Amino acid sequence: MKKVVMYTLSTCPWCMRAKKFFREHDIPFEYTDYDKADDRTKEAIKEDCLAHGSEMSFPFVKIDDKVVVGYNPEKYATLLDL
Repeated sequence: MKKVVMYTLSTCPWCMRAKKFFREHDIPFEYTDYDKADDRTKEAIKEDCLAHGSEMSFPFVKIDDKVVVGYNPEKYATLLDL
């Protein structure tokens, strides 16, 4: 099983759809709501996004070593071999 980690905003409709996609496909995932995180966690998220060559945009989804910025169920499915 591939590891899925997401950075989201608690009020973002696209972030909610991304979480729903993974739940509907029974894919376990971890997520952090950026807007609810403490300052230290926010800084770590910023650094992680920049390290993957991306600006801050949500949802930010990591599937193993691949990154998908934005809601893109087709790309999620491809990377997960669904």
